[in-house]
Amino acid sequence: MRRRWMAAVAVSVAGLLTLTACGGGDKGGSGGGQAAQKKVEVFSWWTGPGEADGLKAMRGIFEKQNPNFTFFDAAVAGGSGDQARALLSSKLQANQPPDTFQGHAGAELQGYIKAGKLESLNFLYDELKLKEVFPQQLIDQISVQGQVYSVPVNIHRSNVLWFNPGVLKTAGIAAAPATVDEFIADLAKVKKAGKIPLSIGSQWTVVHLFENVLLGSLGTDAYNALWAPNADWSNANVTKALENFKTVLSYAGTPQEDWQPAAKQVADGEAAFNIMGDWAYGYFHNPPDGGLGKQSKTDFDWAASPGTDGTFMWLSDSFTLPKGAPNRNGAVAWLKVAASKEGQDAFNPLKGSIPARKDADKSLYKDYLAWSLEQWSADKLAGSIQHGVVAPDAWKTALSDAIGLFQQDQDVAKLQQALVAAAKAGGQ
Repeated sequence: MRRRWMAAVAVSVAGLLTLTACGGGDKGGSGGGQAAQKKVEVFSWWTGPGEADGLKAMRGIFEKQNPNFTFFDAAVAGGSGDQARALLSSKLQANQPPDTFQGHAGAELQGYIKAGKLESLNFLYDELKLKEVFPQQLIDQISVQGQVYSVPVNIHRSNVLWFNPGVLKTAGIAAAPATVDEFIADLAKVKKAGKIPLSIGSQWTVVHLFENVLLGSLGTDAYNALWAPNADWSNANVTKALENFKTVLSYAGTPQEDWQPAAKQVADGEAAFNIMGDWAYGYFHNPPDGGLGKQSKTDFDWAASPGTDGTFMWLSDSFTLPKGAPNRNGAVAWLKVAASKEGQDAFNPLKGSIPARKDADKSLYKDYLAWSLEQWSADKLAGSIQHGVVAPDAWKTALSDAIGLFQQDQDVAKLQQALVAAAKAGGQ
């Protein structure tokens, strides 16, 4: 099963590379011509409702401010960006970078930086005085030896439990579960009531679920300690967390194609719970042409994922300046929009995230987003695994592979051994 999945990804990436090659003459570079040099290729994985709407809003600002450039949306479908990043890696290795590309702030960018694929953006931070408007902890995550390599557009929360109030009521559940043990008990109640207890999507959403159960079972300090050198992944507390993960996963419904159809099962009353990042809010809430048009507190509601109240598991989308960008000036113009107050305030309410800037217009962030802003300022912080904050690519890939195998064999001891090996190989 795992080999078939990997083969499918390889075929898909090969197809995308063929399409890219076919269109390459229209993107500038040697022999591209003056008209082609005006094209700005913005590479991302924002194709779904909510995220695509946010990108469109920011694109509108870019086009208004830069009439001499043509925005080229090079987005590649696939939640969390795994497929997009596979294609990006191939492009960078072939020295055919896009003008700018999306990357998660944190450990995910370290490989690109070490390989010499990114330009420092200190010049832009100095020009725009960005160190005065971005939180220091965020700047630290995207810096290497004093150099900053990306512009963060937003802050997302990974540890959100989305639920359908009507389904919970039917199952006799009065409130969202606060602990992992309560969550497991509630999943059993929903199953007995004849609904899907927990909806899941493709494999990356299961890794997302894993990081939430791990944090909820261990607590913030023990979770954060797992990413330190020589961390002990073999201890009994991790074993218990993995047992919890096995039990939670046993209540999951049929895996959906991606996170959106899994979230829709909750909004439509087919499933009780879904653990997903807060980009789901835009999908739930936005009008039907860009989302589901559902009403919060009626069709869907939210809470911190079980066991994580008081902790904000964070990630940040950011944009970079690749070395050898065909249209460097156009890329810098895009980065200025992505860094701006106007750009972030246009993008984030639609995306379902909060701004990376400290001076954004808080009146624009209502309902879930107002709650998220408040939590961000008060909570302890933990970094996401799946979304690039705490684990470099090699470590995350090994961890993801182990979880993929675990979905088939359900062997906790084997999973823990694989996680110990992944930590030694990838992070120590």
